[in-house]
Amino acid sequence: MMRPFRFADLGAVGALAALIAVPFPGIALAQTASAQPAPAQPAPQAEPAAPAQAAPKLETFGRWSTLVDEVDTGEDLRKTCAASTAFIGAGGVPGTLTLVITNGDALPPDAYPSITIAVDNKGLPAGKSIAATFGDDKGRVAAKLHSDGAVNGRLSWTVDNQAKISLALLRAMRRASVLDVSFGDAPVGSISMDGFTKAYRSLGASCGFPTADVAP
Repeated sequence: MMRPFRFADLGAVGALAALIAVPFPGIALAQTASAQPAPAQPAPQAEPAAPAQAAPKLETFGRWSTLVDEVDTGEDLRKTCAASTAFIGAGGVPGTLTLVITNGDALPPDAYPSITIAVDNKGLPAGKSIAATFGDDKGRVAAKLHSDGAVNGRLSWTVDNQAKISLALLRAMRRASVLDVSFGDAPVGSISMDGFTKAYRSLGASCGFPTADVAP
């Protein structure tokens, strides 16, 4: 069943969905009383119109939400494609798991979407080359990750993007119904993969990369 999309679900990609506000046209102010009309002012030169930007496309697949944000640079159409799911981590703290890729990046099979976890758990290890495991009782994938700045007030960690490891991790996400995540010996949480396959296929269709090696 489709559920209402919430920007909070996107966690680390919330900033990617920010829209540029369009200023309201200026409102003419009434002139103060005067016997003399105001002198005529030269008409301002019209600014070149900026390319119109489409609103981000938002979809929900099970527990996963996807976002496709298009920016027309005037020379090409740059797309950012993201998928995210919210979870309750160890100790009852909220978190998100997010994939992000753009059509300007190296694409699969040369490189895969970046994988970021943001969670309100200050007890997790921080720094570079943090050992992490992802998987379930059918198998686990070891990966290295590094901590980043806070995302929407939460600490965040990104998996070092090596194609072989990223592919194995994405396949584990495709296989598992619930993905168990630990940083070293510290449990992060058990994250539902309901809807992941459709969400990943949607990213491939939107950003133009093959998905059969992860989600056939």
